Amino acid sequence: MKITRKSIAIIVATAAASSMLSFAAPVAGAATNTAVTSSRSFPKVNAPRKNLLAESTSTDVEKNSNWGGLGSMSVPKTQSTAEKDAAAKAKQEEQARVAAAAAAQQAEAASRSSARTSTSTSTNTSTTTTEQFTVTPPNAKTAAALVSYANQFIGQVPYIYGGSTTSGWDCSGFVMYVYAQFGISLPHSSGAQASAGTAVASLAEAQPGDIIANSAHAGIYIGNNMVVNALNPSKGTTTTAVSVAFTGSYSIRRLL
Repeated sequence: MKITRKSIAIIVATAAASSMLSFAAPVAGAATNTAVTSSRSFPKVNAPRKNLLAESTSTDVEKNSNWGGLGSMSVPKTQSTAEKDAAAKAKQEEQARVAAAAAAQQAEAASRSSARTSTSTSTNTSTTTTEQFTVTPPNAKTAAALVSYANQFIGQVPYIYGGSTTSGWDCSGFVMYVYAQFGISLPHSSGAQASAGTAVASLAEAQPGDIIANSAHAGIYIGNNMVVNALNPSKGTTTTAVSVAFTGSYSIRRLL
């Protein structure tokens, strides 16, 4: 039998193919008959979390832990609604306290002012309470009665510029007030009072009850070269030597 090269090549190829099929068949069968499994372990949880909506709580960390400078951050503190309400209430209470203190001061000032006014005046009684001292009204319209009446205000009534009542008066206001109690009207001016009534030639001829006045000051002569007068804010109503009360010329006037 004559075998050609072409025939040999076909035989060799057929043999090689058969060998490969015989080798692959068991592998395919093994793959078909063998199951591949995989497993993964998870920790068993016996106590489920009860309140899933609760916020997590912070835990303590070591004092010297380094958190990248977060510990030195300046975070502004905010106030809760309750804290804001408490602060507003405290502010209102403080304002009320200040207002009450101011009202108390005003009431005290009003009380002091009313204490300086006459608390009772009656023509049917023998005394008149003025300020916080007792003044006996004049019992006659004489110069002696006028001096006695005027002397009751010594050390009692302060000097107040422009004043003409027992709450406070100046020099001409004092003279005007005293003479008014005897039915004699005088201007509230020392210069004008210096020309009232009848002139008296000299101090040697002056009598208690006369007015001594000039453009700067006025007083009531009480004898012994003395006058009762509202001298100044530091002395108030007092007695003064004529030479001290009047440093210049003056006029002596008689009205009673």
